[in-house]
Amino acid sequence: MSIPKYKTILYATDLGEHMRPVFRHAISLARQYNAKIIMIHVVEPLGPTGEWILGAYMSKSAKKFTQDNLQEILKKMKKRVQEFYQEELSEQDKKVGLVSNIYAVSGDCAEQLNSHAESLDVDLIVMGSHTDIGFGHGLLGSTARKLTHISKRPVLVVPVQIK
Repeated sequence: MSIPKYKTILYATDLGEHMRPVFRHAISLARQYNAKIIMIHVVEPLGPTGEWILGAYMSKSAKKFTQDNLQEILKKMKKRVQEFYQEELSEQDKKVGLVSNIYAVSGDCAEQLNSHAESLDVDLIVMGSHTDIGFGHGLLGSTARKLTHISKRPVLVVPVQIK
């Protein structure tokens, strides 16, 4: 019987304060397995309605402006992810380079997480899940649900509490 070894963990964050406990799970696992953490933040696209509005009311130069703004947003988000992990990691974790890389990308969240997990050959994906308790029981968030269906890699879903 082969016991899994985690060398690389992909941690997905939306940068909310409620994600800090989820990140601590990734840190704990990385420490236990002497693994590296790759952090990723996905910016969701506008969607069909937003695209239609841009097309209907904005010129081509305005669309290019929007694309340029997206690149600027991704740079800012990458910087925020870096600040997020700097606040959470101990000096020892920083010294050993516990977080090895940071990505800020745009697209469908579950698909981007799965694609990056594959291309980076990670051993585990750690993410939080917003749950819907409106029906009297928790339902897995849509991104977590989709990712667990399409991923060939294990996904650790940590419930988050939003106040």
